[in-house]
Amino acid sequence: MNSAERKAILADEILIVRNSGEIPEITYHGSLYYLQEDKDGPGLRLTDEEICALQEAALERYEEIVLRDLMPENRDKAIYRGLRRSVYNWQRMQDFCRRIGRDCSAFGPVVSRRLQAFLEQELADTRSGRRKTSVNCSVADLQGFCAALAMDLDELPAGWQNLFGPSEKMEKQCA
Repeated sequence: MNSAERKAILADEILIVRNSGEIPEITYHGSLYYLQEDKDGPGLRLTDEEICALQEAALERYEEIVLRDLMPENRDKAIYRGLRRSVYNWQRMQDFCRRIGRDCSAFGPVVSRRLQAFLEQELADTRSGRRKTSVNCSVADLQGFCAALAMDLDELPAGWQNLFGPSEKMEKQCA
């Protein structure tokens, strides 16, 4: 295999990982297997640089899906999974980063700002009666997300607790 063929094969796999589904890590490992071990694959010995390129593609996809569910304009689209999914995808991304030994802390402030803006818009829309809340996680989930993002709850917009159902409000008061 010549250099151009190798680059083309890797470029295809990077594209596949970058555009993968909800759990990019699975696609990343599938690509590693295909490229190196699959009897129908090219049987490559990947360099550290090539592995890093595949990891970067997975991280870019994680970033995209974490932010997707923090975009108010997505709330009524089929791609929207809700705040709960953003919380899950954030955790999956952090777990992946730990497993591959990468520091993803620079993404935290981006997510924090997007979360604040999302909650501000959600509050404005629910207060005005334009829509019912789309928040589909628990108070504890949101508090845990904030903790994972190193955010103080004071950074959330005033009245954020009103985005949760009555049973959640009681749970918050009793906790």
